[in-house]
Amino acid sequence: MEKRTLPERPGWRDKAQELGFTFADMGGEPYWDETSAYRFTLRQIEDDIEDPATELHALCREAVDRAVRDEAWLTRLDIPRQHWDLIASSWARGEPELYGRMDLAYDGSGPAKLLEYNADTPTSLYESASFQWLWFEQQQAAGVLDADADQFNSIHEAIVARWTQICADGEELHFTADPDNPEDYATVETLAWAAREAGLGAHFTPLSQIGLTEEGQFADDQSRVIGTLFKLYPWEDMLRDSFAAHLQASGTRFIEPPWKALLSNKGILPLLWQMFPGHPNLLPAFFLSDVQDALSGGSPATEVAQAFEAARETLARGYVTKPIFSREGAGVVIHENGDEVARTSDDSYSHHPMILQGLASLPDFDGFHPVLGAWIVGENCCGLGLREDRARITHNLSRFKPHFIEG
Repeated sequence: MEKRTLPERPGWRDKAQELGFTFADMGGEPYWDETSAYRFTLRQIEDDIEDPATELHALCREAVDRAVRDEAWLTRLDIPRQHWDLIASSWARGEPELYGRMDLAYDGSGPAKLLEYNADTPTSLYESASFQWLWFEQQQAAGVLDADADQFNSIHEAIVARWTQICADGEELHFTADPDNPEDYATVETLAWAAREAGLGAHFTPLSQIGLTEEGQFADDQSRVIGTLFKLYPWEDMLRDSFAAHLQASGTRFIEPPWKALLSNKGILPLLWQMFPGHPNLLPAFFLSDVQDALSGGSPATEVAQAFEAARETLARGYVTKPIFSREGAGVVIHENGDEVARTSDDSYSHHPMILQGLASLPDFDGFHPVLGAWIVGENCCGLGLREDRARITHNLSRFKPHFIEG
């Protein structure tokens, strides 16, 4: 893994505007940045990223199976009690999942470490699946990249195939998000584009325009009943929405399904560590309330004491605290060798329960710290997107960097 300085494509910003990539620059800084790119070997992609991410997803499904059967874990994950049955029945019926993005710390030598799983409403999809591939094709055609170079990116093709697996031929789908958020809209349009390619109908309705019929069904802004809905609206908010009481009775099939509320919750990380302690791609993780006393030399809660003691030396070198619900690094605090070394200014999620996770320091490439986003479609890893920042905590304005495979 290395970072290479490369020439930018002539006129790429005009092409981005033409394609609707209107957020290639944000906040006076580049968001899409092709002044350099990350190079991986095929072995690194296959052995250190693709296979481990696919395995981690399988472990996550095992954790869901455990959590839906355990009221204590549903409580710990802060799932509203009135919706436990909605989530459990969604899992029991095998309601299909579409996609997700695992954020990994990786420096080229492995093993990659799971930081968190954006399993419900991950963005940066358009950049990863489409604009990054266009960059690769054009740079290869220009001779900037070798003819035998490649990119780990079958995301679009995998989503098209997944739509055909989880929907009936010609099924009409609804998509919803906040249309005033360019990144959110680009994400749902990317998914809708794939759905149309799969032979499905795709209709967009602004999130605020979805209503309820007299029969208790959800309907779009043209009063059409919604049968299947992809929503870029997180389950932790949906379950607390004023319409939440109608979710189960509405008859709408939601994508992502309700059981994804467990995987998009960072509280799944302590459960994964409890179930698979010492797994090479996992970091020690606990609920902060269980181990707070132990951080100052005391004893942790009895049920996690053995696991904490086994991880105490690792955690003494460094750990991170983060809310179980948060976005774009909000509420994250990094501790190293007993000292707080970094935190985000956004603490809007910090009233939620907190977890503690072992620190996997991001590598430093020319003063920037990359995070790998391993894309899962269905149950398999099929692509990669990278974000980097000068800060040690990735946030909403962190730069997207293209990648390629060589060697």
